[in-house]
Amino acid sequence: MGTQKLYFFWIFCLIFICSVFVQSKQSNYTNNPVIFELIAKDMRRGSTQRLPFHHNVSLTVSLLVGTPRQPVTMVLDTGSELSWLHCKKSPDVNSLFDPVHSTSYNPVPCTSPVCSTRTRDLTIPVSCDPRKLCHAMVGYADMSTMEGTLAMDNFVMGGLSVPGVVFGCMDSGSSSSGDDSGTTGLLGMNRGSLSFVTQMNYPKFSYCISGQDSSGVLLFGDANVPWLKELSYTPLVQMSSPYPLPYFDRVAYSLHFEGIKVGTKLLNLPQSILQPDHTGAGQTMVDSGTQFTFLLGPAYTALKNEFLAQTKGTLRDLGEPNFVFQGAMDLCFRIPLSQTSYPPLPTVTLLFQGAEMSVSTERLLYRVPGEVRGPDGVHCFTFGNSELLGAEAYIIGHHHQQNMWMEFDLQNSRVGLAEVRCDLASKKLVLGL
Repeated sequence: MGTQKLYFFWIFCLIFICSVFVQSKQSNYTNNPVIFELIAKDMRRGSTQRLPFHHNVSLTVSLLVGTPRQPVTMVLDTGSELSWLHCKKSPDVNSLFDPVHSTSYNPVPCTSPVCSTRTRDLTIPVSCDPRKLCHAMVGYADMSTMEGTLAMDNFVMGGLSVPGVVFGCMDSGSSSSGDDSGTTGLLGMNRGSLSFVTQMNYPKFSYCISGQDSSGVLLFGDANVPWLKELSYTPLVQMSSPYPLPYFDRVAYSLHFEGIKVGTKLLNLPQSILQPDHTGAGQTMVDSGTQFTFLLGPAYTALKNEFLAQTKGTLRDLGEPNFVFQGAMDLCFRIPLSQTSYPPLPTVTLLFQGAEMSVSTERLLYRVPGEVRGPDGVHCFTFGNSELLGAEAYIIGHHHQQNMWMEFDLQNSRVGLAEVRCDLASKKLVLGL
């Protein structure tokens, strides 16, 4: 939900707990892990590949799509429903999905029931392109958009081929920074009817993001590993209103936000500002497609002031009131380029119903690429003001999910959290421990 483009990204190690029977797009899975290669790629400005996206770092997975199989790289996004791929307009364009050369590719006509599925990712009423195909368009907070048509094709994951997965075949779009070519697409993982995890009929999935070596694992099904300590579960918010609310996303992973601690001090925040109001504004969403965490104005201001108070004399203020990183992060500091580690900082703990997420040390500050002030680099507080983005929600980004085992239990409508060394978890899962 930020405003800057991708400079580099991580490619995840995927582990699918599979052995599948597919019938009418319903699947049953048993423990049979399939392990994908772990890769890290540099996506700095000037690279030939870019994501039409607004995150400095994105979590990506590698799949195969079509017949014959074409490799694709997709952003893992728990904040989106519709998966989509960049589709070729011309045979001269490389590294994008080419539907013309897939014999299993089927565009979705406007008359298909799929085209009338209720989702925020499709225009309402349904629109058709000149070929009478179902038009699809998605938009993001940085004003970038992608357009194309709905389609179905085989998605292949480590030898498992699943036919008829619905996705957007996007062939046009716009971006706030002008970088539209790029990695192949996005994997929508929320609870909507067209999301990838819903179409695959998985009861749960988990991921673990390392803060050490840009590695991670994504796992579908039950973990069932002895070294994973007991998870703390927090229930998903269920709105009682039967009517759509203008600011509430019913298919997001929305949590009960109960408070914030800085060090040992609990901020004096009224519960009314931490919970959705009658319009749905103020929900708290877990979003792997956003890098940092953004809080509504009153909560952000209270956190900012307390963090400043507890780091006075420890951190040197940037001293530039008009400097705002990613359009929403205005608390920044000067730290000597020669300094290899941060001084002791107070832990920021986000409190949810039945669970908590602690953010400490290197996850509290982020060095802004390319910003240097004499002998110092610019480092910004990794919480921002969501109201500066025009978002009426609390958004928990993946930077603060590092070294947390994150389980999304769709069957029981809850999210499980446990602190884990994710670099070690990745190695253990690869070795089958």
